[in-house]
Amino acid sequence: MIRTLRRAALAAALVALPLLASSPAHAHAHSRAAEPRTLPMANAVGILPLADEVREGYQRTSFRHWNAGQNPTDGCNTRAEVLISEAVDPPEVLAGCRLSGGRWWSYYDARWVTEASGLDVDHMVPLAEAWDSGASQWTAQRREAYANDLDALTSLIAVTAASNRSKADKDPAEWLPPAEGVTCRYISEWVGTKLRWGLSADAVEFEALTRLAQSCPDTGVTYDPAP
Repeated sequence: MIRTLRRAALAAALVALPLLASSPAHAHAHSRAAEPRTLPMANAVGILPLADEVREGYQRTSFRHWNAGQNPTDGCNTRAEVLISEAVDPPEVLAGCRLSGGRWWSYYDARWVTEASGLDVDHMVPLAEAWDSGASQWTAQRREAYANDLDALTSLIAVTAASNRSKADKDPAEWLPPAEGVTCRYISEWVGTKLRWGLSADAVEFEALTRLAQSCPDTGVTYDPAP
């Protein structure tokens, strides 16, 4: 529930551009010494590293997920922890971390979901896209950290299975959420995730992000570089 409230606060902040380049107000689930950074969206897009994508060697199993999450003793893996924290109406957590009841809002397609089985936990920047954009050079441990990133509120998103599978491994040049009025939020979260993990953008993706940023002049990008 705390993570849900923090996500709501962050979403509100993204449409009200801060005056300073960094803001201490946003806190992650595990606080660290470094403060999150907030930039105007166009500026944030402008500092993305540019590089060609390389898919060679990609396997989904190169990113170990879902692991035991933030509390290895509670029986809930990362996926379950995201679902519990993002529920608008909390589910009952039964033995073995089986979720019963609950209600979720899938912002990609503006739909309510009342069964955990109807949800996917989407990697904001899909695993294949991350691999193409630099994660192929990471250690297995860093790829696991990426795939189970609970320290950033926008790295993992609970959405309908249908919307997640429609997105697949596409970048914003190829896919945007179909719901009305969420494009700026989505682009902000995409760019923030890439900056958090030092991932690059290719030329086509960069052009699309630059164009989309022009439509979101009042939206900021908040990110905290991953350790």
